[in-house]
Amino acid sequence: MNHEFHKDHHALYKELMITDYIAKMKGITKSPPGVSALEIFWSWVGAFLGIAAVGLINFTLIDGTGAVMIIGSFGASAVLIYGAVKSPLAQPRNLLGGHVLSAIIGVACFQLFGPNLWLAGAAAVATAIALMHATKTLHPPGGATALIAVIGGENIHSLGYLYALVPAGAGALVMLLIALLVNNIPRNRRYPEFWY
Repeated sequence: MNHEFHKDHHALYKELMITDYIAKMKGITKSPPGVSALEIFWSWVGAFLGIAAVGLINFTLIDGTGAVMIIGSFGASAVLIYGAVKSPLAQPRNLLGGHVLSAIIGVACFQLFGPNLWLAGAAAVATAIALMHATKTLHPPGGATALIAVIGGENIHSLGYLYALVPAGAGALVMLLIALLVNNIPRNRRYPEFWY
């Protein structure tokens, strides 16, 4: 009898754990309210000018040199630094530090695990997240910057650790300058919230 009670108790406990686990996935708050048309306009202007500046440098000054100035993760950075200007993840320390540190990690992982791209990519993203956490530079596009160092192809791989300076650091710096200029034009916006 005691064995049956223990067995039933264990099954009930397991069921409650699973129920609690699944209940966490419901969320705890409602979606935030939408933003104004003016906020949408300034986010668009900032993103357009930021990506245009980096793209213009890439396609007029750098193209044909073997280097690159624009990488896909900058699109995600644009969402943060022009569309979510108050987010801690969008601040200059996070933008610059997140891209540069993640680029270094990505190159190192590619060099360590080269032929095993699945392993290099997983190690690059996971380690970049850990390093960004440890240095208070968490910037989600940094994960993509680390992954691009692994899967970006020969034009990225040939850069080696220079990838951390150009495109990762220099491109992020150009986007930061545009963010400082554009995000402070409207009276109701200010950027940054903090520098360090």
